[in-house]
Amino acid sequence: MEFNLETTIVLLTIMLTGLTAGLCFTWTNAVTPGIGQLDDLGFLQAFQQMNRMIINPTFIMVFFGPCIGTILIIYLKYQNADISFWMFVVAGLIFILGVAFVTVFRNVPLNEVLDQTNLVTAAPEELLGLRKKFENPWKQWHLVRTISSLTSFVLLLMGWLFTHVSSSQLINH
Repeated sequence: MEFNLETTIVLLTIMLTGLTAGLCFTWTNAVTPGIGQLDDLGFLQAFQQMNRMIINPTFIMVFFGPCIGTILIIYLKYQNADISFWMFVVAGLIFILGVAFVTVFRNVPLNEVLDQTNLVTAAPEELLGLRKKFENPWKQWHLVRTISSLTSFVLLLMGWLFTHVSSSQLINH
């Protein structure tokens, strides 16, 4: 395997996609169930603070880097439209639609409603109503992101394997 621009972009995209998948998996399996055990005020405050803290340059690079990476991979591999090319295309589409678009158009609007609410002055009934509007929709859309990022990660790995390992090597090992 030679390390050229294409290989570097593929490996970096796989790494960033894996980090995003790991982040989504952790939120699905530990963070949201854990804070889900809190009372309404505690849950909403915890979510509000995590949403505020997660928006930082490192997160933006890790979370949206795979969008740029898969587009670059598709551009670089377009002349050689083999099975790995199509795996990269599908991985990119799944990530862009199932992670980036879902984030921007589903989870972020829910986060913004939560962020604009003064939780300290809200009445208990308001907190309960906000939690009901927020929690389950957010978790359902986040599950889409988790499945999409994991699927994209696996497809990128498979595409890379098909690029660097011949068919006979895959069958014999």
